[in-house]
Amino acid sequence: MTRRLSLFNVTSLVLGFAFLYLPILLLVVYSFNASRLVTVWGGFSTQWYAAFFRNEALMDAAWVTFRIALLSASFATVLGTLAALALTRYGRFTGRTLFTGMVYAPMVMPEVITGLSLLLFFVAIDLDRGFLTVMLAHTTLTMCFVTVIVQARLMTLDRSLEEAAMDLGAPPLRTFFSVTLPLIAPSVVAGFLLAFTLSLDDLVIASFNTGPGATTLPIRIYSQVRLGLSPEINAASAILIGIVTLGVIVATLISKRSSLTPQRSEIH
Repeated sequence: MTRRLSLFNVTSLVLGFAFLYLPILLLVVYSFNASRLVTVWGGFSTQWYAAFFRNEALMDAAWVTFRIALLSASFATVLGTLAALALTRYGRFTGRTLFTGMVYAPMVMPEVITGLSLLLFFVAIDLDRGFLTVMLAHTTLTMCFVTVIVQARLMTLDRSLEEAAMDLGAPPLRTFFSVTLPLIAPSVVAGFLLAFTLSLDDLVIASFNTGPGATTLPIRIYSQVRLGLSPEINAASAILIGIVTLGVIVATLISKRSSLTPQRSEIH
């Protein structure tokens, strides 16, 4: 029996989505504004996107952001996959509860606390803030998301396939690369894409751990917004929103497809 949506529920849903997404939609619309005044519509134009690509400061920040996101997502994918394997394949072991809490802590902890904690850690080990510290901070932030996605796939994976490979003489390492990894590959890719988009979009943690030569695009945009809005910022923000949205959608579709694989296998 299906329940129809009441007028109150529909109104609440519309107002909620409008509150969340209307400012983003307005930013994207005004990124095509021909006028230099960001609050006055002067006609449709793509000149500010061209101006963005000619802005060396913004392009340098975008290149730094892309490199940090690519490296941090790669490390987070490897570490998150290993953490998921430890939590699903090795049962109860000493320190499991502590390990689980440390893996999932960045997901539930406010980013301000995470960024400050990492800053104090880097200062304690006398590591100069810069490209490396931002990359390590983003790896810490995004690894837990990869762990959740890969762990969900491993929990639904038929372990008899791995056991059959080991019964035939394959060592554990070869079993992982020949059997387990191909089966969980969609989840690994989804975790990588989600980690990549989270790194692209981060401002708080990066602002705590950045240094000379490591100014990311969100930090550059925030610093310029404090001095005044410009149409180039709207264009840069719209491009960043588009990349992040595309990455999240692709990661969600891949993760959903991966979760449906066991059901299809059972049907066949």
